[in-house]
Amino acid sequence: MRSAGNVRMNNIRHADVMKHFLPAMRPQLIVYAGTSFLFVLVYVLGRLPISLLLYSLELSAFLFLMYLAFQYVRYVRRYRTITQLQQADLPRLDDLPVTANPADRLYVDKIADLLTERRELEKRYMEKEADQLDYFTLWLHQIKTPIAAISLLRQRLTDHEHESKQIAKELLRLEDYTGMALNYLKLEADGGDLDLAEVALDEVIKKAVRKYSILFIYNGIRLDYEPLGVKVLSDGRWLGVLIEQLLSNSLKYTDAGTVKIYMEPEETLVIEDSGIGIRPEDLPKVFNKGYSGLNGRLNEKSSGLGLYLSRRICRRLGHDLSIESAVGKGTKVRIRLGREEVSRFD
Repeated sequence: MRSAGNVRMNNIRHADVMKHFLPAMRPQLIVYAGTSFLFVLVYVLGRLPISLLLYSLELSAFLFLMYLAFQYVRYVRRYRTITQLQQADLPRLDDLPVTANPADRLYVDKIADLLTERRELEKRYMEKEADQLDYFTLWLHQIKTPIAAISLLRQRLTDHEHESKQIAKELLRLEDYTGMALNYLKLEADGGDLDLAEVALDEVIKKAVRKYSILFIYNGIRLDYEPLGVKVLSDGRWLGVLIEQLLSNSLKYTDAGTVKIYMEPEETLVIEDSGIGIRPEDLPKVFNKGYSGLNGRLNEKSSGLGLYLSRRICRRLGHDLSIESAVGKGTKVRIRLGREEVSRFD
């Protein structure tokens, strides 16, 4: 039994078809009206019986309605085919209608040519995109080698402690941007399945803190964090990427301040900083791809990808991400670690 929604959709579809059908049949309607008028004129001038006139009008009306019904059925078929073409619903060229009308056959042949050309273009685009993805992935992996070499050379600068710390800071930024680019490519390529397991949150947080220890020291930032003793169901690798990205953001915009990491009810992890904060007009857009906001543009520290990737990772993990911030008072980022429906990268 069809639902009321489906019946309503069919009614709307036929109403739309009728709106196009009647104007298309306007010449035939005019011819029929003119012919009927001539019938009436002939019968009146010839003083023929009125019953014969009515019979002629009824017969012509019946035949004309039959003709309209036949034309309507043909029109509905053509209308549905055109609608499918507009929505790209035809999986094969064989699904295009076969018609005996020479003019329609020309249109069908042209549509077939356009569909073939479109598929060729799509195939070429996908191949080109795959080649570019392979190239950038290879390049990003290869650039890790000179980064590691520079890091080893930096460790030998024992007599230039200030320069050594500065190099370490810039190397960390370079590693961050490289890692962000790799994660972006993996997200865009719709990476593999999740490896869900119980993850000790403290291990993930401590690893991220160790990675950015040079920034805590160099920028005089105090860390307020006590072991949480919490385990969550998540993917340890992607959860680590997420926390590193959010911690990196806090450190970018906090000078000689404090970064706090703690838990709130409902398995909510909070990363709070006392940095410069985010303007109210920027807050609704911070998760948009490529959006850096005023702070990022003024300080030239933002790529516009960090929070975009963080939101996508959260969606993949089934977590929820939100931000609360005020200019001059700092920023709170909340990750609700409770399980929601896990989705693919989108």
